[in-house]
Amino acid sequence: MKPDLREALQARILTGDGAMGTYLYGMGFPVGVSYEEFNVLRPEVIADVHRRYYEAGARVIETNTFSANLASLSHYGLDYEVEAINRAGVQIARDAVGSDAYVVGAVGSIRAGKRKNITAMQLEQLFHQQMDALLNAGVDGILLETFYDLEEALLALRVARKLSDVPVICQFAVEKEAVTQDGHPLAIAFNNLKQEGADVVGFNCRSGPNGIMRAIDSIVGEIVLPLSVFPNAGIPDYVDGKYMFSATPEYFAQSARKFADRGARIIGGCCGTTPEHIAAIAKSLEGYTPQPVEPETQQHQVVQHERITLVPPQQPAEPTIVDLVKERHTVIVELDPPRDLNIQKFMDGARALKEIKADAVTMADNSLAVTRMSNIALASLVQHQVGIRPLVHIACRDRNLIGTQSHMMGLDALGIDHVLAVTGDPARFGDLPDSSSVYDLTSFEMIRMIKQLNEGIAFSGKALKQQANFITGAAFNPNVKYLDKAIARLEKKIDSGADYIMTQPVYDKELIVRMAEATKHLSVPIFIGIMPLASGRNAEYLHNEVPGIQLSDDVRRRMAGLEGEEGRAEGVRIAEELLDTALEYFKGIYLITPFMFYEMTVQLTDYVWRKTSVKTG
Repeated sequence: MKPDLREALQARILTGDGAMGTYLYGMGFPVGVSYEEFNVLRPEVIADVHRRYYEAGARVIETNTFSANLASLSHYGLDYEVEAINRAGVQIARDAVGSDAYVVGAVGSIRAGKRKNITAMQLEQLFHQQMDALLNAGVDGILLETFYDLEEALLALRVARKLSDVPVICQFAVEKEAVTQDGHPLAIAFNNLKQEGADVVGFNCRSGPNGIMRAIDSIVGEIVLPLSVFPNAGIPDYVDGKYMFSATPEYFAQSARKFADRGARIIGGCCGTTPEHIAAIAKSLEGYTPQPVEPETQQHQVVQHERITLVPPQQPAEPTIVDLVKERHTVIVELDPPRDLNIQKFMDGARALKEIKADAVTMADNSLAVTRMSNIALASLVQHQVGIRPLVHIACRDRNLIGTQSHMMGLDALGIDHVLAVTGDPARFGDLPDSSSVYDLTSFEMIRMIKQLNEGIAFSGKALKQQANFITGAAFNPNVKYLDKAIARLEKKIDSGADYIMTQPVYDKELIVRMAEATKHLSVPIFIGIMPLASGRNAEYLHNEVPGIQLSDDVRRRMAGLEGEEGRAEGVRIAEELLDTALEYFKGIYLITPFMFYEMTVQLTDYVWRKTSVKTG
């Protein structure tokens, strides 16, 4: 009978296994599926992977359950399979390897990615459900891996300790910094985990051997628990249509000895590693005698580091749009970025709006999925060359999580702090129909993520050392059959953190009144959209073909057959009549310029000031 895992680690170094997900991918199984579901759909495949790692020399075998929690499985419609998938994961591993191997239940971070706002109570329930299934199936220990935040790791560890006294391994995913993503120095984080009952602490994923080696070197002498290390096989590259990892088995063999010299007692691999990497590790550690772990009485004194202190954002020199609209009528005017490389007319429009004292110029983000010049570039030009506040739209369609955060960080660096989060029309309906619609985020999630940057926290949960200062808006379409349902959706956006609302253009006075009544309970200001019509054809196109826009019968009748200057003049008159009603109920006005006829929205901005006696003279 093999000794308890704790006892084994006192006497020798155990070789861990390697990657599961990237190894399955390398075998030809597609991304975008639940590899954990393979426990019940393709158990022979998972068993074969476990067997290969065992034969390579691994004696710590992780169950194929990293994302086998309800939050992750529900994404694949597997809400009722949590227990079955976790139990099957344990049984497959047990049957595939020898009795001298330790089967540990793999439990991954749940808050990583887009689930930053999940509550502690929800996390506890999710971890409890998964770990209970793993423990009942008879694992030799629990492996908490790829955690980024100390708070979540501690919560998971406490759940494990409530359920069982089995050995628990706690691993963070870090780069080379000696800090968790929520700002705790690693030495403090590891010792906190020890006090809560962790048996082993360490690292996996995110970094290759070099990054993890540097992280270990930063905490030498500050922790006394055995360490575990499961590095990636370097940084992945995309070669001939597949992701490849460059770190060789020979390199892992050299690194394994260095890890052992630094106190690692479990050494395996994470993303990109294969049975060949594990065989190299096992061979390099043959005959290696580890130094005994220091007893409790000989612990090093831990230096009490402080958490990272975030630099607060610079306060804006001017009142925000939200500040202004609480005091007086406020006008935002939209100018569409050009579809070509000539920005002259756009800049002329921005200058004309500056002269008429519009409060901000807003720029869409490739609206209707039509390719236009970058609104972040134009926003910077408008801000510095014209001196008017830019407000940029951010579409979920065009950027993944990485690109969206990068975009927001760039805006912060440029001092552009007013944004509008929108879903974005699908790419297949635009001028490049073969391009992809990303939609990593919903507009609700994007609002939450942007507001998280204001707390100095990245989308990943990593501390950013400084806080952003974004004023974040949400879009609202009142041109719907059931206004109450649209309001309920709007309330969710406000709950997500929206600071203000901008509506789709409205062409019905009665709808303006109904909307004012239906939204009077809301806590954030609303900028009501008014877009002057340019012609009769423009009116019919908007009414019949553009989603989210609906014209009244009276407006369509008045615009019918009108073109050129005559059409634009009537469009301005209709917009002025709508403004008469809107100004009675809303202080926020959002004017949308059609076809870069900025003279129309300049005229309407002046009309607002004349009607409200604001900024005249």
